Amino acid sequence: MVELHKVRVYRSEENLPREGQLAYRIARVAADPVEVAPEVAEMVVNRIIDNAAVAIASLNRAPIVSARAQALAHPASTGGRGALVYGIGNRVSPEWAAWANGVAVRELDYHDTFLAAEYSHPGDNIPPILAVAQHVGSTGRDLVRGIATGYEIQVDLVKAISLHKHKIDHVAHLGPSAAAGIGTLLGLDVETIFQAVGQALHTTTATRQSRKGEISTWKAHAPAFAGKMAVEAVDRAMRGQTSPVPIYEGEDGVIAWLLDGPDAAYEVPLPVEGEAKRAILDTYTKEHSAEYQAQAWIDLARRLHRERPEATDPANVAHILIRTSHHTHHVIGSGANDPQKYDPTASRETLDHSIPYIFAVALQDGIWHHVDSYARERAARPDTVALWHKVTTEEDPEWTRRYHSLDIAEKAFGGSVVITMNDGTVIEDEIAVADAHPLGARPFGREQYIQKFRALASEAVAPEEIERFLDTVQRLPELRAGELDALNIIAKDGVIDLASAPKGLF
Repeated sequence: MVELHKVRVYRSEENLPREGQLAYRIARVAADPVEVAPEVAEMVVNRIIDNAAVAIASLNRAPIVSARAQALAHPASTGGRGALVYGIGNRVSPEWAAWANGVAVRELDYHDTFLAAEYSHPGDNIPPILAVAQHVGSTGRDLVRGIATGYEIQVDLVKAISLHKHKIDHVAHLGPSAAAGIGTLLGLDVETIFQAVGQALHTTTATRQSRKGEISTWKAHAPAFAGKMAVEAVDRAMRGQTSPVPIYEGEDGVIAWLLDGPDAAYEVPLPVEGEAKRAILDTYTKEHSAEYQAQAWIDLARRLHRERPEATDPANVAHILIRTSHHTHHVIGSGANDPQKYDPTASRETLDHSIPYIFAVALQDGIWHHVDSYARERAARPDTVALWHKVTTEEDPEWTRRYHSLDIAEKAFGGSVVITMNDGTVIEDEIAVADAHPLGARPFGREQYIQKFRALASEAVAPEEIERFLDTVQRLPELRAGELDALNIIAKDGVIDLASAPKGLF
């Protein structure tokens, strides 16, 4: 059972009591000692496997090399044992482990997602919560509870409050959710979590320019920064330091000046006291390394590659029109009005936010690969560029309605495609959700998460280390205090060259 918490802006003289503030209500959910349902614990394990898979596949990509080098300059702090960095066995201060591992998880745009009023990758909660758990020697049960809270709060905020409409980056929901998850992990009181949530929000609001135009490497760093800020916010709150109040509802607060303004009103669905935190079950992962709205389009393009191979040759094609939701059209489609989305020299981060590019390559290749599909030579292939430049998108009101539907059975992230051939033939098809979606053709279960991990870890991790990790993570709820270090994965000798990392200040 959920309770719709009503949120609006209050003038200072109205003096909104803490009990009525959204940050306080979030803190109460986090402090509720309710047990985690078995199916939620099962999904937590799946998502830890998923995060590990995509992080290991990123170990030698430039943002990870840089973030790892920064983390290694900050050894374990005195308050605990420190936390571990993916790929190596070094202990660092937990906020820096959250930073390095958060960048590794986010870099390939390849882990889980939840889309509603706002967009999110709720798996970004795991690195900071896991880092603190390793640092303080938590149990597997503690970690499961903390992650369940992180997912719950982020999903609930995403269902109710749009950030992108006001060009605020989606990690503004991640800072509070990660702080709340850490509060649950540590068993903190409501007041402390309340202050941590407020500080985490205050320090993680930023513009969406990180996902506009020529997208930079900061895209991978943004959620890691939010996770790092959440760890630091909890530390300050535990030391008695307070946050701006009310952080959401104040007349100079986030809603009044960054979001819908002084007349704003929201209803945030939050579980009532004693209600299990189940929001992770509403989320879904990616089979392909690309923006989530691209998942279904890759699957449709692969199907058309098999069924209509004539459409893969630009010499045969006059135009390809993709009709889809407002978000897909305006953020990763031609409606974004970003010329970079059609530029063969664009960055990988830009190409994975270009439906015209992704659809063209998947249509021609019939597959999608997290490295090869973005290779410079692949993007520059003349026949690909010719086909790619014939792809445009437009918003279809029905697909927009389904995108925003609260009915999980009709919520959709796809659309329809019309391929007009030079001979006048018209090919039409559509897809509502990705094949890996819970309602898709091949829903992901534990077997698929493990397959994804094995495929992405096979080159960088020894077989025995792969088996050790998979055995350990599937026993997560049973792990005792201090055993969470075993959730780290060590790369094979020679995979990581720490000496080659770029130099900075630290």
